[in-house]
Order: sequence, then structure tokens, then C-alpha cells
Amino acid sequence: MPKVRVIHGPNLNMLGQREPHLYGSTTLQQINDRLVARGSEMGIEVACYQSNSEGDIVTEIQICRGQVDAIIINPGALTHTSVAVRDALLACEVPAIECHLSNLHRREEFRLTNLTAAACVGQISGFGADSYFIALEAVARVIGR
Repeated sequence: MPKVRVIHGPNLNMLGQREPHLYGSTTLQQINDRLVARGSEMGIEVACYQSNSEGDIVTEIQICRGQVDAIIINPGALTHTSVAVRDALLACEVPAIECHLSNLHRREEFRLTNLTAAACVGQISGFGADSYFIALEAVARVIGR
């Protein structure tokens, strides 16, 4: 069974509480539970990870090398600042899809800088929690599922 790791970046553990007008009322646990269930229906093993620490996220990406078939990553604010996350995505040689709950292009100007997307196969943004499920469908196509 193909394996997909979903990596959530800083502050995503606060979903459902943090700025619901931007990010919705769905919690991270609800998203994770639905991803695991949907992955199972698709014949894909989904495991989820969240950290507020850049170094821990880099380490988790490195662990994925040779262990998973694809990554779905929402780097959160690290999208705009982390060369380390970008380099880890490139070094792990695992196809990744970046996803975001909000449409970054409709947000503050500083969010237009994206350091991580170029290290990914593609990017999904602006569909709230559904961004993760659209990304899972895209991953299935990328890995030929």
C-alpha cells in the first residue's frame, strides 16, 4: 500500500480556534482523521505530523526519504521564510504537494514570497480544509494510484 506523509507546519495545531474567518472552524484532528479515512478508501496509508519547530519539520521531511511515496505539506508561515524546508524537500527526493487553507495571493503582500513551492510537484490553496483532500487526490495521480 502506498504511503503518504502529511506534514503540518507552525500554528496549524490551532485550527478551529485561530482566525476562523480565514481558516475555518475545522480542527487539525478532524482534518487528520478525515485524511486517514479517505486515504484508506483510496488504498493509501496516510500518516500525519505537525510541529511548530522548523528543525523538527526538516527532520520529518528527511525521514520520509525512502520511507514514503509522497508528501503533502502545509508549511504554514515557513512557506515564506524557510530555505531549510525547501532544501529538505529537494533532498528527500519524494514528490511533494504543497497545500494551504487560504489563498495566499489574496493575503498580505509578504505572503506572495514562497520559498517552498518550487520544491514541490504542485500547490493547492484557497479551498479551506478541502485543500488537503484535493492534494490527496493529486498525490494519488502523481504516484499512479
